Amino acid sequence: MLNKLQALVREVAQTEVMPRFLDVAVSRKFDGSLLTEADLASQAAFDAGLHEIIDCPMLGEEMTPQRQVELWQHSDEGLWVVDPIDGTNNFINGLPHFALSAAYVQHGRAQMGVVFNPVSNECFYAARGQGAFMNGRRLPLRSVEKGLHEAIAGVEIKYLRSGKLSSRLNTLAPFGSIRSLGSSTLDWCYLASGRYDVYVHGGQKLWDYAAGALIFEEAGGCLATLEGDEFWSGEHVFKRSVVAGLRPDLFARWLKWIRDNQ
Repeated sequence: MLNKLQALVREVAQTEVMPRFLDVAVSRKFDGSLLTEADLASQAAFDAGLHEIIDCPMLGEEMTPQRQVELWQHSDEGLWVVDPIDGTNNFINGLPHFALSAAYVQHGRAQMGVVFNPVSNECFYAARGQGAFMNGRRLPLRSVEKGLHEAIAGVEIKYLRSGKLSSRLNTLAPFGSIRSLGSSTLDWCYLASGRYDVYVHGGQKLWDYAAGALIFEEAGGCLATLEGDEFWSGEHVFKRSVVAGLRPDLFARWLKWIRDNQ
């Protein structure tokens, strides 16, 4: 099933997304965020193809919030969660950093997931309990012993609710350098690969983390939320904060600093 999911994600990218890269019509959604015909075409292609892998409903980013909630409330028997293009702003502006993401979720936890960057041809994937991989190579790709003061941190300050934490991340940050590249699904995969060392995000959507968090966990990473230690539990399914680190020792120091500075 994981092989079939990879094949489908690659096919959707090739047929619906990449032909529209650098040449796409843009509109705005009800919340003011940008939407392209590539997002809609990609989501429709997923909806047509995923049931052949596992026959269950699909929740996509471009559905109405009411429909998303309805699908989630009846998802215990299984649900596909899809981000047809994560990093739409990058896609629109010609920045080659975006991805397609699909995850199979059961009982509130992702069981299988794929994240694919069609520009770099990097396909990240995992099934629960079976490890994580990128194009056949087991993740992480690299593991370097370093202190927190040397770490590369993925930080999305925009969604942090705490002004104190945002300020201190900018002025007193304990890490070596900061990255914010505009695609949450790829942030997870860069963490899983060892390209990032630690990560914090104030509020990711379900489709941002469903596949990526599983891939990161299966690569051996540690994760929590700003509010608690159990990432997959809690009521905030559609907007969940993230604190993560690839190595347990680095994660422990990072989490303590974050909690102490909220």
